[in-house]
Amino acid sequence: MDILSLLKFILFLVVGFALLVKGADWFVEGAAGLAVKLGIPEIIVGLTIVAMGTSAPEAAVSITSAFKGSADITIGNVVGSNIMNVAIILGLTAVITTIAVLKTTIFIDIPFTLAVTLVLLVLGLDGQVSRVDGVILWVLFIGYLAYLFIWTKKNKDNGEAEESDEIEAGKKLPIWKLLCLIVIGVVLIVFGSNVAVDGAKGIAKICGMSDRLIGLTIVALGTSLPELVTSVTAARRGSADLAVGNIVGSNIFNILFVVGTSALIIPVTFQAAFIVDSIIAAVVMVILFLCVVRKKELNRLGGFVLLISYLAYFIYLLVK
Repeated sequence: MDILSLLKFILFLVVGFALLVKGADWFVEGAAGLAVKLGIPEIIVGLTIVAMGTSAPEAAVSITSAFKGSADITIGNVVGSNIMNVAIILGLTAVITTIAVLKTTIFIDIPFTLAVTLVLLVLGLDGQVSRVDGVILWVLFIGYLAYLFIWTKKNKDNGEAEESDEIEAGKKLPIWKLLCLIVIGVVLIVFGSNVAVDGAKGIAKICGMSDRLIGLTIVALGTSLPELVTSVTAARRGSADLAVGNIVGSNIFNILFVVGTSALIIPVTFQAAFIVDSIIAAVVMVILFLCVVRKKELNRLGGFVLLISYLAYFIYLLVK
């Protein structure tokens, strides 16, 4: 094994992830602030720009991977991120503090996430997520956005909705700074995704790991860093009430927006091994539902159950 080359590709991966996270952060802040200044309702901004911003790393890496002929990273990144978001991020957050869960999250968002996970599985059974499949995912995505808009507007009228930090920060900046943030953010996202994918492919080649395994583990962890940092930080500050809803929403966006957009640009290969991974992603959602349905909260025991479930999955990946 060439140690120097391995270290070089690991550096590529770390630098790429860092650029992705910062680029997404600046892009969301700039785009959200500019949209509000242009008179676009904050509800729309929150449901589109801010929400999609959390999926920007996954989207950039997945689309770049598809173009570079590493489609296994595309699906692996999304499925792996979704498993990791629930099993590790929510698991760790719940171990730190009990998380309250809204009824709508339990009875609408979690079942819908399970449903779209199974939809992705069915669409991929023929070995490919085609452009037609991408259209199907986007139709579901638009339907989900419509539901979010109605729910958010209703709760805002009741005084329950909160303004996101990104919108609040962006409103304070002049337009020229917001434009700079958007441009710089996009550049960092594009460049960071290229660097991260090159690093992941290099590591896979040197270590003899498949693109699927790299996508499900290393790349998935890297693109889930924003959610991990946000959730754990919120938990430590005692503000983790919306953590489950945010993570579940991110998983829905990953499947419908990221895979849907990637498939519209270029058909994405769905190898047979991803059938098992998709089933596991669905099982993890069922475990989450069972952990929160009775007490409307995710407690420490539920957190440990989720962490143990990921450990079992990781062992499966290693021994397979």
